[in-house]
Amino acid sequence: MNKARMIVAASLLFAGTAFAADAYPVRPVRIIVPFAPGGATDIVARLVAQKLNEAWGQSMIVDNRAGAGGNIGGDIAAKANPDGYTLFMTSGSIVTANQHMYAKMPFNPGKDLVAVTNVASGPQALVVHPSNPAKTLKEFIAMAKAKPKSMTYGSAGVGTQTHLAAENFIYTAGIDVTHVPYKGEGPAVTDLVGGQIQFVTPNLSAAIAFINTGKLRALGVTSKERSPQVPNVPAIAETLPGFENLGWFGFMVPTGTPKAVIDKVHADTVKALRNPDLVKRFNDIGMMPVGNSPQDFARDIKAESARWEKIIKERKLQVN
Repeated sequence: MNKARMIVAASLLFAGTAFAADAYPVRPVRIIVPFAPGGATDIVARLVAQKLNEAWGQSMIVDNRAGAGGNIGGDIAAKANPDGYTLFMTSGSIVTANQHMYAKMPFNPGKDLVAVTNVASGPQALVVHPSNPAKTLKEFIAMAKAKPKSMTYGSAGVGTQTHLAAENFIYTAGIDVTHVPYKGEGPAVTDLVGGQIQFVTPNLSAAIAFINTGKLRALGVTSKERSPQVPNVPAIAETLPGFENLGWFGFMVPTGTPKAVIDKVHADTVKALRNPDLVKRFNDIGMMPVGNSPQDFARDIKAESARWEKIIKERKLQVN
Protein backbone atom coordinates (compact mmCIF):
# COMPACT_ATOMS: atom_id res chain seq x y z
CA MET A 1 0.00 0.00 0.00
CA ASN A 2 1.49 3.36 -1.02
CA LYS A 3 1.72 6.34 1.31
CA ALA A 4 -1.37 8.10 -0.07
CA ARG A 5 -3.53 5.01 0.35
CA MET A 6 -2.23 4.52 3.89
CA ILE A 7 -3.23 8.07 4.77
CA VAL A 8 -6.70 7.59 3.29
CA ALA A 9 -7.15 4.27 5.12
CA ALA A 10 -6.05 5.79 8.42
CA SER A 11 -8.43 8.71 7.90
CA LEU A 12 -11.32 6.37 7.21
CA LEU A 13 -10.47 4.28 10.29
CA PHE A 14 -10.34 7.40 12.47
CA ALA A 15 -13.61 8.67 11.03
CA GLY A 16 -15.27 5.33 11.60
CA THR A 17 -14.08 5.23 15.21
CA ALA A 18 -15.23 8.79 15.86
CA PHE A 19 -18.60 8.09 14.26
CA ALA A 20 -19.05 4.95 16.36
CA ALA A 21 -18.34 6.90 19.54
CA ASP A 22 -20.71 9.69 18.52
CA ALA A 23 -23.46 7.19 17.73
CA TYR A 24 -22.97 5.14 20.91
CA PRO A 25 -25.03 3.38 22.04
CA VAL A 26 -26.77 1.82 19.06
CA ARG A 27 -28.00 -1.26 20.91
CA PRO A 28 -28.96 -2.27 24.50
CA VAL A 29 -26.35 -1.75 27.21
CA ARG A 30 -25.81 -4.27 30.01
CA ILE A 31 -25.09 -3.17 33.57
CA ILE A 32 -23.57 -5.96 35.62
CA VAL A 33 -24.61 -5.84 39.28
CA PRO A 34 -22.48 -8.26 41.33
CA PHE A 35 -25.15 -8.91 43.96
CA ALA A 36 -28.69 -10.24 44.20
CA PRO A 37 -31.63 -7.88 43.52
CA GLY A 38 -32.87 -5.66 46.33
CA GLY A 39 -29.54 -4.44 47.70
CA ALA A 40 -28.07 -0.95 47.46
CA THR A 41 -25.87 -1.74 44.44
CA ASP A 42 -28.92 -3.03 42.57
CA ILE A 43 -31.04 -0.02 43.62
CA VAL A 44 -28.41 2.48 42.47
CA ALA A 45 -27.93 0.67 39.15
CA ARG A 46 -31.64 0.64 38.40
CA LEU A 47 -32.15 4.30 39.27
CA VAL A 48 -29.33 5.40 36.97
CA ALA A 49 -30.31 2.90 34.27
CA GLN A 50 -33.74 4.51 34.02
CA LYS A 51 -32.23 7.94 33.31
CA LEU A 52 -29.68 6.59 30.82
CA ASN A 53 -32.47 4.76 29.04
CA GLU A 54 -34.29 8.08 28.66
CA ALA A 55 -31.13 9.84 27.46
CA TRP A 56 -29.94 7.17 25.03
CA GLY A 57 -33.18 5.66 23.82
CA GLN A 58 -31.71 2.20 24.36
CA SER A 59 -32.67 -0.54 26.80
CA MET A 60 -30.50 -0.75 29.90
CA ILE A 61 -30.32 -4.37 31.03
CA VAL A 62 -29.48 -4.86 34.71
CA ASP A 63 -27.74 -8.24 34.96
CA ASN A 64 -27.45 -9.53 38.55
CA ARG A 65 -24.44 -11.87 38.90
CA ALA A 66 -24.07 -12.62 42.61
CA GLY A 67 -21.47 -14.57 44.53
CA ALA A 68 -17.96 -14.59 46.03
CA GLY A 69 -18.27 -11.16 47.60
CA GLY A 70 -18.91 -9.57 44.22
CA ASN A 71 -15.97 -11.29 42.52
CA ILE A 72 -18.15 -13.31 40.15
CA GLY A 73 -19.80 -10.23 38.70
CA GLY A 74 -16.49 -8.37 38.70
CA ASP A 75 -14.81 -11.16 36.75
CA ILE A 76 -17.60 -11.23 34.15
CA ALA A 77 -17.31 -7.46 33.72
CA ALA A 78 -13.51 -7.53 33.54
CA LYS A 79 -13.57 -10.16 30.79
CA ALA A 80 -16.39 -8.59 28.77
CA ASN A 81 -15.85 -7.14 25.30
CA PRO A 82 -14.46 -3.60 25.90
CA ASP A 83 -16.86 -1.88 23.54
CA GLY A 84 -18.95 0.14 26.00
CA TYR A 85 -21.90 -2.24 25.97
CA THR A 86 -21.00 -3.74 29.34
CA LEU A 87 -20.90 -1.42 32.34
CA PHE A 88 -19.98 -2.61 35.81
CA MET A 89 -21.81 -1.16 38.82
CA THR A 90 -19.31 -1.91 41.54
CA SER A 91 -19.52 -1.38 45.25
CA GLY A 92 -16.35 -0.09 46.88
CA SER A 93 -15.19 -3.29 48.53
CA ILE A 94 -14.95 -5.31 45.29
CA VAL A 95 -12.23 -3.12 43.80
CA THR A 96 -10.57 -1.95 47.04
CA ALA A 97 -10.75 -4.66 49.71
CA ASN A 98 -11.29 -8.01 47.99
CA GLN A 99 -7.83 -8.18 46.43
CA HIS A 100 -6.33 -8.00 49.92
CA MET A 101 -8.82 -10.40 51.48
CA TYR A 102 -9.12 -13.19 48.91
CA ALA A 103 -6.14 -15.52 48.44
CA LYS A 104 -7.06 -15.88 44.77
CA MET A 105 -8.85 -13.29 42.66
CA PRO A 106 -10.25 -14.22 39.23
CA PHE A 107 -9.41 -10.72 37.92
CA ASN A 108 -7.15 -7.79 38.78
CA PRO A 109 -9.26 -4.70 39.60
CA GLY A 110 -6.38 -2.31 39.00
CA LYS A 111 -5.49 -3.72 35.57
CA ASP A 112 -8.71 -5.20 34.19
CA LEU A 113 -11.18 -2.40 34.96
CA VAL A 114 -11.19 1.33 34.28
CA ALA A 115 -12.91 3.89 36.52
CA VAL A 116 -15.70 5.99 34.99
CA THR A 117 -17.41 7.74 37.90
CA ASN A 118 -18.50 7.29 41.48
CA VAL A 119 -22.28 7.33 41.15
CA ALA A 120 -23.51 7.55 44.75
CA SER A 121 -22.43 7.25 48.36
CA GLY A 122 -24.20 6.77 51.66
CA PRO A 123 -24.06 5.28 55.16
CA GLN A 124 -24.98 1.86 56.43
CA ALA A 125 -27.32 1.18 59.34
CA LEU A 126 -27.14 -1.40 62.10
CA VAL A 127 -30.59 -2.99 62.11
CA VAL A 128 -32.22 -5.67 64.25
CA HIS A 129 -35.57 -7.46 64.30
CA PRO A 130 -38.28 -5.52 66.23
CA SER A 131 -38.48 -8.38 68.74
CA ASN A 132 -34.86 -7.84 69.79
CA PRO A 133 -34.87 -6.70 73.44
CA ALA A 134 -32.10 -4.13 72.80
CA LYS A 135 -33.62 -0.70 72.30
CA THR A 136 -30.30 1.15 72.08
CA LEU A 137 -26.88 0.44 70.67
CA LYS A 138 -25.42 0.44 74.17
CA GLU A 139 -27.88 -2.28 75.25
CA PHE A 140 -27.12 -4.25 72.07
CA ILE A 141 -23.37 -4.18 72.71
CA ALA A 142 -23.94 -5.26 76.32
CA MET A 143 -26.05 -8.23 75.11
CA ALA A 144 -23.36 -9.30 72.68
CA LYS A 145 -20.64 -9.09 75.31
CA ALA A 146 -22.71 -11.11 77.78
CA LYS A 147 -22.96 -14.05 75.36
CA PRO A 148 -19.97 -14.17 72.99
CA LYS A 149 -20.57 -15.83 69.59
CA SER A 150 -24.29 -16.28 70.35
CA MET A 151 -25.37 -13.57 67.89
CA THR A 152 -25.31 -14.03 64.12
CA TYR A 153 -25.14 -11.27 61.58
CA GLY A 154 -25.72 -11.33 57.83
CA SER A 155 -23.89 -9.58 55.01
CA ALA A 156 -23.89 -9.39 51.22
CA GLY A 157 -20.92 -11.77 51.25
CA VAL A 158 -17.37 -12.03 52.53
CA GLY A 159 -15.45 -8.83 51.87
CA THR A 160 -18.46 -6.77 50.81
CA GLN A 161 -19.18 -3.28 52.10
CA THR A 162 -21.85 -4.63 54.44
CA HIS A 163 -19.42 -7.22 55.82
CA LEU A 164 -16.63 -4.69 56.31
CA ALA A 165 -19.01 -2.21 57.95
CA ALA A 166 -19.99 -4.93 60.41
CA GLU A 167 -16.36 -5.89 61.00
CA ASN A 168 -15.53 -2.26 61.67
CA PHE A 169 -18.36 -2.05 64.21
CA ILE A 170 -17.48 -5.41 65.83
CA TYR A 171 -13.83 -4.42 66.18
CA THR A 172 -14.66 -0.98 67.60
CA ALA A 173 -17.32 -2.31 69.99
CA GLY A 174 -15.13 -5.19 71.15
CA ILE A 175 -17.75 -7.92 70.64
CA ASP A 176 -17.55 -11.49 69.30
CA VAL A 177 -20.32 -12.57 66.90
CA THR A 178 -20.81 -15.07 64.07
CA HIS A 179 -20.86 -14.07 60.39
CA VAL A 180 -23.44 -15.51 57.97
CA PRO A 181 -22.59 -14.44 54.38
CA TYR A 182 -25.29 -14.18 51.69
CA LYS A 183 -25.18 -13.44 47.95
CA GLY A 184 -26.42 -9.90 48.47
CA GLU A 185 -27.69 -7.64 51.22
CA GLY A 186 -31.26 -8.07 49.96
CA PRO A 187 -31.41 -11.76 51.01
CA ALA A 188 -29.63 -10.94 54.29
CA VAL A 189 -32.17 -8.23 55.13
CA THR A 190 -35.02 -10.57 54.18
CA ASP A 191 -33.74 -13.21 56.60
CA LEU A 192 -33.39 -10.60 59.33
CA VAL A 193 -37.02 -9.55 58.79
CA GLY A 194 -37.89 -13.23 59.11
CA GLY A 195 -35.95 -13.57 62.37
CA GLN A 196 -33.33 -15.95 60.97
CA ILE A 197 -30.34 -13.85 62.10
CA GLN A 198 -29.80 -11.19 64.78
CA PHE A 199 -28.50 -8.15 62.90
CA VAL A 200 -27.25 -6.74 59.60
CA THR A 201 -25.38 -3.55 58.67
CA PRO A 202 -26.89 -2.97 55.21
CA ASN A 203 -26.61 0.22 53.25
CA LEU A 204 -29.31 2.56 54.51
CA SER A 205 -30.88 2.62 51.05
CA ALA A 206 -31.52 -1.15 51.24
CA ALA A 207 -33.08 -1.00 54.72
CA ILE A 208 -34.90 2.32 54.93
CA ALA A 209 -38.26 0.96 53.75
CA PHE A 210 -38.15 -1.76 56.43
CA ILE A 211 -37.15 0.79 59.06
CA ASN A 212 -39.96 3.15 58.12
CA THR A 213 -42.57 0.39 58.16
CA GLY A 214 -41.41 -1.00 61.51
CA LYS A 215 -40.28 -4.34 60.12
CA LEU A 216 -36.76 -3.58 61.35
CA ARG A 217 -35.39 -1.42 64.15
CA ALA A 218 -32.33 0.72 63.41
CA LEU A 219 -29.97 1.13 66.36
CA GLY A 220 -27.48 3.37 64.59
CA VAL A 221 -26.20 4.76 61.28
CA THR A 222 -22.54 4.62 60.28
CA SER A 223 -22.16 8.25 59.20
CA LYS A 224 -20.48 10.70 61.57
CA GLU A 225 -23.81 12.44 62.12
CA ARG A 226 -27.44 11.37 61.98
CA SER A 227 -29.03 10.88 58.59
CA PRO A 228 -31.78 13.35 57.60
CA GLN A 229 -33.79 10.39 56.28
CA VAL A 230 -33.94 8.72 59.71
CA PRO A 231 -33.32 11.60 62.12
CA ASN A 232 -34.46 9.64 65.17
CA VAL A 233 -31.77 7.01 64.64
CA PRO A 234 -28.52 7.92 66.44
CA ALA A 235 -25.15 7.85 64.72
CA ILE A 236 -23.06 4.93 65.99
CA ALA A 237 -20.44 7.58 66.76
CA GLU A 238 -22.69 8.86 69.55
CA THR A 239 -21.98 5.60 71.38
CA LEU A 240 -18.57 4.78 69.88
CA PRO A 241 -16.83 8.14 69.35
CA GLY A 242 -15.02 8.52 66.04
CA PHE A 243 -16.81 5.64 64.32
CA GLU A 244 -17.61 6.13 60.62
CA ASN A 245 -18.18 3.78 57.67
CA LEU A 246 -19.60 4.84 54.30
CA GLY A 247 -20.45 2.83 51.21
CA TRP A 248 -20.18 3.89 47.56
CA PHE A 249 -21.25 2.59 44.16
CA GLY A 250 -19.70 3.48 40.82
CA PHE A 251 -19.39 2.68 37.13
CA MET A 252 -16.33 0.91 35.76
CA VAL A 253 -15.72 -0.63 32.33
CA PRO A 254 -13.37 -3.31 30.96
CA THR A 255 -9.85 -2.08 30.18
CA GLY A 256 -9.58 -1.29 26.48
CA THR A 257 -12.93 0.47 26.23
CA PRO A 258 -12.46 3.45 23.87
CA LYS A 259 -11.85 6.74 25.66
CA ALA A 260 -14.55 8.46 23.61
CA VAL A 261 -17.09 5.92 24.88
CA ILE A 262 -15.88 6.28 28.48
CA ASP A 263 -16.20 10.06 28.16
CA LYS A 264 -19.77 9.73 26.88
CA VAL A 265 -20.82 7.31 29.62
CA HIS A 266 -19.25 9.65 32.17
CA ALA A 267 -20.83 12.83 30.79
CA ASP A 268 -24.32 11.35 30.46
CA THR A 269 -24.17 9.69 33.88
CA VAL A 270 -23.09 12.95 35.52
CA LYS A 271 -25.88 14.77 33.70
CA ALA A 272 -28.38 12.20 34.99
CA LEU A 273 -27.04 12.60 38.54
CA ARG A 274 -27.77 16.34 38.35
CA ASN A 275 -31.41 15.66 37.44
CA PRO A 276 -33.58 17.00 40.33
CA ASP A 277 -35.83 13.93 40.21
CA LEU A 278 -32.92 11.52 40.55
CA VAL A 279 -31.28 13.65 43.24
CA LYS A 280 -34.52 13.50 45.25
CA ARG A 281 -34.87 9.76 44.78
CA PHE A 282 -31.32 9.20 46.02
CA ASN A 283 -31.80 11.56 48.94
CA ASP A 284 -35.04 9.81 49.93
CA ILE A 285 -33.12 6.58 50.48
CA GLY A 286 -30.21 8.21 52.28
CA MET A 287 -27.82 8.36 49.32
CA MET A 288 -25.87 11.27 47.85
CA PRO A 289 -25.16 11.49 44.10
CA VAL A 290 -21.46 12.00 43.35
CA GLY A 291 -20.48 12.07 39.65
CA ASN A 292 -16.74 12.76 39.93
CA SER A 293 -14.18 12.53 37.09
CA PRO A 294 -12.61 9.21 36.01
CA GLN A 295 -9.25 10.50 37.28
CA ASP A 296 -10.60 11.46 40.70
CA PHE A 297 -12.53 8.21 40.97
CA ALA A 298 -9.43 6.15 40.11
CA ARG A 299 -7.37 8.08 42.68
CA ASP A 300 -10.00 7.52 45.39
CA ILE A 301 -10.12 3.79 44.63
CA LYS A 302 -6.34 3.53 44.94
CA ALA A 303 -6.28 5.42 48.25
CA GLU A 304 -9.14 3.39 49.74
CA SER A 305 -7.51 0.14 48.63
CA ALA A 306 -4.37 1.09 50.57
CA ARG A 307 -6.44 1.81 53.70
CA TRP A 308 -8.28 -1.53 53.52
CA GLU A 309 -5.02 -3.41 52.91
CA LYS A 310 -3.72 -2.16 56.25
CA ILE A 311 -6.97 -2.90 58.13
CA ILE A 312 -7.41 -6.38 56.61
CA LYS A 313 -3.86 -7.38 57.52
CA GLU A 314 -4.27 -6.10 61.08
CA ARG A 315 -7.53 -7.99 61.58
CA LYS A 316 -6.43 -11.06 59.59
CA LEU A 317 -9.58 -11.06 57.45
CA GLN A 318 -8.55 -13.66 54.90
CA VAL A 319 -10.52 -15.90 52.53
CA ASN A 320 -8.71 -18.96 51.17
